[in-house]
Amino acid sequence: MIDCVSDISAKMRGASLWQLGQSITRRIAQGDKKAVARRYFASEAELKKTVLYDFHVANGGKMVPFAGWGMPIQYKDSIIDSTINCRQNGSLFDVSHMCGLSLKGKDSISFLEKLVIADVASLAPGTGTLTVFTNEKGGAIDDSVITKVTDDHIYLVVNAGCRDKDLAHIEEHMKAFKAKGGDVSWHIHDERSLLALQGPLAAPTLQHLTKEDLSKLYFGEFQILDINGAHCFLTRTGYTGEDGFEISVPDENAVDLAKAILEKSEGKVRLTGLGARDSLRLEAGLCLYGNDMEQHTTPVEAGLTWAIGKRRRAEGGFLGAEVILKQLEEGPKIRRAGFISSGPPARSHSEIQNEKGETIGEVTSGGFSPCLKKNIAMGYVKSGSHKAGTKVKIIVRGKAYDGAVTKMPFVPTKYYKPT
Repeated sequence: MIDCVSDISAKMRGASLWQLGQSITRRIAQGDKKAVARRYFASEAELKKTVLYDFHVANGGKMVPFAGWGMPIQYKDSIIDSTINCRQNGSLFDVSHMCGLSLKGKDSISFLEKLVIADVASLAPGTGTLTVFTNEKGGAIDDSVITKVTDDHIYLVVNAGCRDKDLAHIEEHMKAFKAKGGDVSWHIHDERSLLALQGPLAAPTLQHLTKEDLSKLYFGEFQILDINGAHCFLTRTGYTGEDGFEISVPDENAVDLAKAILEKSEGKVRLTGLGARDSLRLEAGLCLYGNDMEQHTTPVEAGLTWAIGKRRRAEGGFLGAEVILKQLEEGPKIRRAGFISSGPPARSHSEIQNEKGETIGEVTSGGFSPCLKKNIAMGYVKSGSHKAGTKVKIIVRGKAYDGAVTKMPFVPTKYYKPT
């Protein structure tokens, strides 16, 4: 899933969560806690809290405002160490700020297909996919992981910072659909928390807490099962490029489940915050909504053509289909690309130039890769300048630094798929 940027981005324009974490850590180390509080933290009363909030604080979580919620940006270890530990062992993230919902009814699939680019109908029960909610101009309202639980039950998760606009958009179209006799209803799972368990120890650790054989659950698949005695929705997915799971758990069981996961891993799986989550998803070449995708960005420009189902390409039938299908046929004018660069890490809105010094695009996300030990970034450039190996200049603080277009993901993904 792709988290929406909200409160934090308003505090540090153009900075990644990784860079924000580094800045907070430096100031705390210098004893300047009051300045940190003034600059980065909204008043506690303004922020919503997940049921794990006190658990984060007790475990050394540095809490920051994110999409209206108080969320941990990091814990006692550094963001670099957390990132590496996720890839070597495992990470447990609280992503309960994100919004899970269910669509039910015999027409729930045909309703959802009016709003997203996925071929929902062709999904086998218990499987899911990444998709994009589009507007009338083909732009991305949000991205979401959707799952066909059964032919009349769809489970999906939308981004926290996009929750209000997403729900308003879905509700508006649902009212019109039902007025014409469509059978669809929804339930927003505000009674549940969401944990993301990621990394090579995710499966062996979780297996200790359930009787179900997790080796039979592959990437993108979904199951309703008991975990640590709680009735959970389990999806084999994540936002790090590693094997892992997103676990929807009743609020009253969330803290106990988090504790059990950490205990069963013998300390190797660590609580991990938004800072490492940002560097992990960037290394995996995954978009952050609000940075790398926005209302004016189409799925084709964002490199998500694969998410447009074959039948949907032939039939359309979703908002903005005319624009998107035309781009598929003729090619988009801009494309998302990955970059390796020298000098300081590129930041959002850093200008990208060709070797002649002509502006060809801009960076949307950038930072230092803890695993590769080099600067990585993604952004949009004119079509033709997006091919791997193309040399570019990236402007950081007014100075040009050498860079090159690089294939994504930067770090190979390790999704658990059938051999």
